[in-house]
Amino acid sequence: MLLRIDTMSVRPDAFRRCLILTGPTGSGKSALAVQHAPRLNAEIVCMDSMTLYRGMDIGTAKPTPAERAAVRHHLLDVLQPSESASVAWWLAQAAQAVADIERRGKQALLVGGTVLYLKAVQHGLLEAPPADESLRRQLQHQAERQGTQALHAQLAAVDPVAAQRIHPHNVRRVIRALEVYQLTGQPLSHLQAQWNQPVADEGRILCLTLPRETLYARINARVDAMLAAGLLEEVRHLRQGPISREAAQALGYKELFAYLDGQISLEVAVEQIRTRSRQFAKRQLTWFRHLQGCRMVEEMLTDGPWQTRIT
Repeated sequence: MLLRIDTMSVRPDAFRRCLILTGPTGSGKSALAVQHAPRLNAEIVCMDSMTLYRGMDIGTAKPTPAERAAVRHHLLDVLQPSESASVAWWLAQAAQAVADIERRGKQALLVGGTVLYLKAVQHGLLEAPPADESLRRQLQHQAERQGTQALHAQLAAVDPVAAQRIHPHNVRRVIRALEVYQLTGQPLSHLQAQWNQPVADEGRILCLTLPRETLYARINARVDAMLAAGLLEEVRHLRQGPISREAAQALGYKELFAYLDGQISLEVAVEQIRTRSRQFAKRQLTWFRHLQGCRMVEEMLTDGPWQTRIT
């Protein structure tokens, strides 16, 4: 079920006083945010498209019960796995959470690595057409018949800029880019030009970065820890009920679904999780380095930029 909401009143200035901590998967941003929050008199608004879902705890590395007890978190465990949330829906919910936090005299701290959410916070929503479910089903069937590479090649023919940015395996985003083109006659990359407009850099957006070797080692270790903590059992439980296309594509879950369906061995699934997580982290860092107003920092340097924000 796709959740819809009127977002006409949501503008970037709703987030102008927020602090934002982002970074690639496995970088430790959630734990660091909990560490900073008390000094900042802050509550955390989760900026992650997968921690929205109940029952997807281990594989999304949600904050621990102790971390949630220490700092209030918003937009965490708010959807059933069968539901689908658009960027517009998240933006509206986040704006409401920020307004509530600020009304109570606290600082809102947005934490997460979903790039489209961060871009929407900075620039607002794209002036793009709403979803066309019939067209999406048609493109999905085409991907299933011809393969994801063929669908991606179709996108490259009409919007090479978007095709360069979107990985061929990210079928949902490929379909959306083709949908926009077929509905408007304009490449999605042209509409996204608003995201290239300059924004004021007040030092409020920090991106946690690590040496690549360190980050990759942490990702590999985290995958092992998730499996030891019961990730496979969590995925088996999810398999018993309906799950949306968005939730089913989550890293770790997608690969273990394939294992449970007998498509690959457990060893192959685990190696795919490690590899795809590292690849995803690499793409995230590329996105963040080109994001307006995003300051790359190491963990030990995150105190300084926000000193004037501490109440």
